[in-house]
Amino acid sequence: MNLNWLIREFRHQPFRLDPLLCGLLLGLMLLGLAVLYSASDADIGTVWRQAVRLGLGVVLMVVASQITPAWYRRWAPWLYALGLALLVAVLLFGVGRGATRWLDLGVIRFQPSEMMKIAVPLMLAAWLHKKPLPPGLVDFAVCALLIAVPTLLIASQPDLGTSLLVAAGGGMVLFLSGVRWRWIAAGAATAVAAAPLLWNMLHDYQRNRVLTFIDPESDPLGQGWNIIQSKIAVGTGGLTGRGWLDSTQSRLEFLPEPHTDFILSVIAEEFGFIGVAALFTLYAAIVLRAVFLASQARDPFGRMLGASLVFLFFVYLLVNAGMISGVMPVVGVPLPLVSYGGTSAATLLAGFGIIMSFYSRRKMLK
Repeated sequence: MNLNWLIREFRHQPFRLDPLLCGLLLGLMLLGLAVLYSASDADIGTVWRQAVRLGLGVVLMVVASQITPAWYRRWAPWLYALGLALLVAVLLFGVGRGATRWLDLGVIRFQPSEMMKIAVPLMLAAWLHKKPLPPGLVDFAVCALLIAVPTLLIASQPDLGTSLLVAAGGGMVLFLSGVRWRWIAAGAATAVAAAPLLWNMLHDYQRNRVLTFIDPESDPLGQGWNIIQSKIAVGTGGLTGRGWLDSTQSRLEFLPEPHTDFILSVIAEEFGFIGVAALFTLYAAIVLRAVFLASQARDPFGRMLGASLVFLFFVYLLVNAGMISGVMPVVGVPLPLVSYGGTSAATLLAGFGIIMSFYSRRKMLK
């Protein structure tokens, strides 16, 4: 990378951030910190660590918003290749408890699969940028391969939730490119036909999660415990909830992982239906604003990439909400920008920074 060129890019461009989207994201993160304080049993240290991580994510968002779309197109193959190399490194040198998902560099410990949530749609959008749309069969096959390789590498860690998110992000770019419906139908039919093979490839705990999702009461003190306790927390909240800091399911340790995967259950118990509806309204405002910004990009590259990144954010919310309510299997997907954790938050904030970069570039051209 030419550092002098990058410095010139920052120096000669106006500061590009969307005030409305930034305000909505800030409100969501502040709300998340307040809920995290309750979900962690008033552990101020946990809240402080999360605040630092979110702060670093905001810095990453600001940096991403200042980089031009041309730079993203130019470096997309290199970022994708770096992500694949890091995924291979995880298989060889990764660390983790039960699942090998992290690289420990001593100073920092990070999850390379998170990087692919941006690198995969970025690579696909860059590949299709100069191709005639809708894509032909060869380009469709290349894009499918670009999605499949990192998805399988991530699934082998094993990390089914992240692999599905990566595949969803890439699939959205392919869908927005205008791919023919008969190819989509053929892909869906292939997936259904391969379901028995994919089932056998799953680890025992992953198969148990699917079976528990179908009938959680079959093992209420074992595999079904998480879903049952989460449903109890959601139902206990009623219309207005118990009140902040009064969640019994998390404080009495009935609810598993209340500060990460099941933090929405804590929100439902403490603030009830009204609180969850208000939270979802805030999420809807973020999604709608981001969709508008993405739709204003000047070329298909920006529109496909921006819409894919917004879709990724929406899928986070959809899967987590379905997971805690028993509508979907438990796959370990956090509530975006609310659950404790830094890597996923940094990825999502960087995605919003990219969207703002494309939108502001469009306004400059006008």
